[in-house]
Amino acid sequence: MATPADTPADTPAGHRDAPGGASAPEAITLLLVRHGMTDATGPRLAGRAPGIHLNDVGRDQASRLAGRLAGLTPAALVSSPLERCQETAEAVAERLGTTVTTDDRFVECDYGSWTGRTLTDLSAEPLWRVVQDHPSAARFPGGEALATTSARAVEAVRDWNGRLLEQASPGSAPPVYVVCGHGDVIKAIIADALGMHLDLFQRLRVDPCSVTSITYTRTRPFLNKLNDTGEPLAGALPTAAETRGDAAVGGGAGRVPGDD
Repeated sequence: MATPADTPADTPAGHRDAPGGASAPEAITLLLVRHGMTDATGPRLAGRAPGIHLNDVGRDQASRLAGRLAGLTPAALVSSPLERCQETAEAVAERLGTTVTTDDRFVECDYGSWTGRTLTDLSAEPLWRVVQDHPSAARFPGGEALATTSARAVEAVRDWNGRLLEQASPGSAPPVYVVCGHGDVIKAIIADALGMHLDLFQRLRVDPCSVTSITYTRTRPFLNKLNDTGEPLAGALPTAAETRGDAAVGGGAGRVPGDD
């Protein structure tokens, strides 16, 4: 398992102390945003299938998310290359007056032959229990291992942390940046920041258009917010699947009406 992404601790000392005594920031905050709803979110495992766009609910979620982030000046706005993330990130970019940078390392896990199948169907597969109970050992048929997904996503966070801290001016506020990605990718990044083994990441829930905030410092990461959708607290109740003990592979649709 990757160790927590404490990239700021590796920032060159010469960058921290500039002539004149002003110090460059040594902490950086990452806002992890999951894409908005699509017609496939929840019932099917969309994976890397092309042509999965935000539906009306997802576009509304993205618009409201952009409103919540208004006033923020991110050092970068980064997105997975898949359409549902690009469309979510573009809604934010338009509101904030910035541009989207695509980073393939934040792309969805490659679910191989599981892509496009319903979660109900997949739950009957022997691999389902491995994904639920021992995800660090799970490799999707014809696709990617969850451990590989975690490693590339955490590496990307380390890279962006270091890059943006290098660009920060002495005396400036600690930078903030936004990454728009996918449920399992975001859960893997959160697990790493908390020092959790990947086998425990199914305990985390990341709903569509939720925001998770992590500040990375020289000593440790801090989890500021987790799965914050700005919705009423009824959304904090478990989904029907969660009451049975299973996590939604791919992230799921969150708690929806009729989930009681």
